[in-house]
Amino acid sequence: MTSRRQRKVPGRRRPDGGRWAAWAFLAPVTLYLLAFYAYPLCRNVELSLREYTVRSFVQGGAPFAGLDNYQRILSDQTFGPALLHTVVFTGASLLFQFTIGMALAVFFHQHFPLSRTLRALFLVPWLLPLIVSASTWSWLLNSDAGLVNAALGAVGVGPVNWLTSPDWSLASVIIANVWIGIPFNLVVLYSGLQAVPGGLYEAAALDGANGWQRFRRITFPLLRPVSAITLLLGLIYTLKVFDIIWIMTRGGPTDSSTTFATWSYRLGFGNVLPAFGPGAAVGNLLIVLALVFGLVYIRIQRRQPA
Repeated sequence: MTSRRQRKVPGRRRPDGGRWAAWAFLAPVTLYLLAFYAYPLCRNVELSLREYTVRSFVQGGAPFAGLDNYQRILSDQTFGPALLHTVVFTGASLLFQFTIGMALAVFFHQHFPLSRTLRALFLVPWLLPLIVSASTWSWLLNSDAGLVNAALGAVGVGPVNWLTSPDWSLASVIIANVWIGIPFNLVVLYSGLQAVPGGLYEAAALDGANGWQRFRRITFPLLRPVSAITLLLGLIYTLKVFDIIWIMTRGGPTDSSTTFATWSYRLGFGNVLPAFGPGAAVGNLLIVLALVFGLVYIRIQRRQPA
């Protein structure tokens, strides 16, 4: 006699239960992305398309301006220098951060005594709050009482106006940003080196390859995927660097160290009469730059052989 109760098939789950469980796990991430990424992005686009004042920003009712804010910033005399400074600041920072980080990663990969202690000390710039790092470099590069000028004077070099000269202000913030970004490159690239088989180096040494040849033929090619993601993350971070530049130079003097990030902040919050629309438009251009570089990275990665 067949039982009326439905027999349970072992190892089989109800499809509805599995679907609801998947949505339950995705819900927190989805809500987070919507609240902290999608909404601010949509709000920023809306800000750039309207003519906001302080009153309309609080009470609403800002008139629609279309692309007027974008035309305003593109025709502004600050646009050209800010674009150039953004490119130079980002490119120089990435070049020196990655090069020095790679050299240190290869150096510490030798596993000599005290290598762990020294490697931990190199992480200090990365662990410090940005306001502390920027304030420290402002003191070091001070024209009158800075340690750097004191060291230059000890070897017979005259003082340099690092933060107050249009010729040196951009270089000063680049130096500070490179110092802060080196530990990130060191950590990621050193982790990638751990996955390189040691037998490859032993075989290359037996074939008579020197240190540079082993790096060029083994280390660098095998680190290419890690290097690519390191450069991409560094690019996205460096494009939006604001704290260091604002604390050290405030984008000056005479806009000599102004980037898109500092220009956007100054338009929206740094003036007596804030220009929310143009400030949001500059921020959107910065987002577009990061998006373009991200798409270029994805395209390059797809062309790489598996």
